[in-house]
Amino acid sequence: MKKTCPLSISIGLSIVFACLAAPPLARAAIKNSDCFGCHSDETLFRSETDGVSQSRMSEQLFIDKEKFSHSVHHSNGIGCVDCHADIKNLNYNEEVPHKKQLAPVNCTMCHEEESAAFKDSVHMKIRGKGITMTCYACHGYHYVTHQESMSVVERVNNVCAKCHNPYLSHDWLPKKNEHFAFVECVVCHAPEAPRHIQLTFFDLVTNKMYSGQEILKILGIAENEFMPMLDINKDGNININEFENLELMLKQKNVHAIFHAELVVEMQAMAHQVNKGTAERDCKTCHAADSPYFKAVVLLLTKDDGSANHFQVDRTVLESFSLRHFYVLGGTRMKLIDKIGFLLLAGGLSVVLVHLTVRIATIPLRRKNECDDKQLSLEKEVSQ
Repeated sequence: MKKTCPLSISIGLSIVFACLAAPPLARAAIKNSDCFGCHSDETLFRSETDGVSQSRMSEQLFIDKEKFSHSVHHSNGIGCVDCHADIKNLNYNEEVPHKKQLAPVNCTMCHEEESAAFKDSVHMKIRGKGITMTCYACHGYHYVTHQESMSVVERVNNVCAKCHNPYLSHDWLPKKNEHFAFVECVVCHAPEAPRHIQLTFFDLVTNKMYSGQEILKILGIAENEFMPMLDINKDGNININEFENLELMLKQKNVHAIFHAELVVEMQAMAHQVNKGTAERDCKTCHAADSPYFKAVVLLLTKDDGSANHFQVDRTVLESFSLRHFYVLGGTRMKLIDKIGFLLLAGGLSVVLVHLTVRIATIPLRRKNECDDKQLSLEKEVSQ
């Protein structure tokens, strides 16, 4: 019989005792799959308590796994218990494996800058009137997604329009439909937030908006090849000639693209600092040739996860290309149209000047003709 080495026995016992001494959390960390074991059940609900409706509670308890997989938190590897930090372990011997009433999620654990901006906003100040505004009141609970690739209408509907109907106010604002369709609310209501004009691809023939991934596929290039292909002079900026080259490349691929333009804020903390009475109401801020709102122009390549790549575009592109339903009187004047208008005006004036010159030059001749006509009339009368 083989003898057991005393040293081997002591090492083995040490390993066993070390495993037994390890804390429960280290032995079995809580994974998202553990949570979905219950929360992916559509029938999961609880009775009405504390004045909260059953439907509202059901919405919070059931989590659509597919929708959650596309959320920005899941994409960044944020787990359920990273937000629901008061769940330390799960006890499956209980009907509910964790305590039933969890603490509200504290978004400021990660979003410190956004929290600081929000504290100095009207949405925070209305808490003094008994109205509780939380981050998820605007951004939702478990399905928070990137907003870079969203249109203005989608951004407004997903956030501001949950509480506000802009058509019930803004009586001073002309052409409401156009403003609400192409200008994001916080462009005016958070005037300190950085903003830019974003351009996306739209095909007039098929009446289709193209995503960035579709454009890359049409051009037959990878994402990291887009800017090197366009930026011929390597200055990090797409100028008019380079923009025309892109348009020509797409036409050669049977995509007759124009560009859909919108005025939006950049995804920065300052966008949360909305305050009553500070909104921009001076029309000249936009409707001026040197408008500060149009200094930054970007071409957007949207991604499937809702994020997007931004490529800097020369400001003069707004003055040279037709943009779908986007024209700001005085702010985005197209120089080509101005030149055509000038030529038409000059042509009209030249016709008037030539006519006037001819009239002046022929005054003696017309006077002589008048005298001859009178003389002829007198001779006819005498002869009769």
